[in-house]
Amino acid sequence: MLKKSFRIGFGLVLVLIGIIGSLLPIIPGFVFFIPGLVILAEYFPPVQRVLDWAKAKASREKPKPGS
Repeated sequence: MLKKSFRIGFGLVLVLIGIIGSLLPIIPGFVFFIPGLVILAEYFPPVQRVLDWAKAKASREKPKPGS
């Protein structure tokens, strides 16, 4: 139970740092935001659905330059 609480708290902290980082030009937000979502996805199904959607969108074939 303590380990689960720690992981959820750590995931939330990473997501918050990622949000703050996206607003401030000092730190890159995605470096913290994405790992935070991956950690939270283990415990929250809606977060897992968002990650699945993002993976599907990212894996679509991208058009080649010049075509």
